[in-house]
Amino acid sequence: MAEKSNWKQNLSAGKAMGFAAHRSFLTYVACVVMVENDAAGNLIIPEVHYVVDCGIGVNTDRIRSQFEGGAQFATSLAMTSAITFENGKVQQNNFDTYKIIRMPQSPKKIHVHIVPSMEKPTGVGEPPVPPFIPALANAIYKLSGKRNYELPFKA
Repeated sequence: MAEKSNWKQNLSAGKAMGFAAHRSFLTYVACVVMVENDAAGNLIIPEVHYVVDCGIGVNTDRIRSQFEGGAQFATSLAMTSAITFENGKVQQNNFDTYKIIRMPQSPKKIHVHIVPSMEKPTGVGEPPVPPFIPALANAIYKLSGKRNYELPFKA
């Protein structure tokens, strides 16, 4: 992961990278998320790297698409999506009130590096999501010095 994400690079001021790893569905995943602030001070995600050990990659295009979608989904969970209650009732009932990320908030580049293997194939649907959010949280902390303890994050 360090090599694929160029972890040791000297980042310019206003940029940071965070790391997390996870194992689920017999798949090992490492994730690096890079963050920066744009000119208006909004948090953007210019780059994400995944290294995936999911056994033999039977359909590598599908593996990549699962991880690309997982990064988008996890960004929504971390940055915009919330369920709130008032008087015991859920306040969100559709996408007009349950917010998901839009294109400007999406990670700009998502790199999926598949570890060559001859082991039996394992799961790739859920594994991209769990390491993304802590990697993002670590990157935000390195950038801002602020820890987020609730979702969605207040970047």
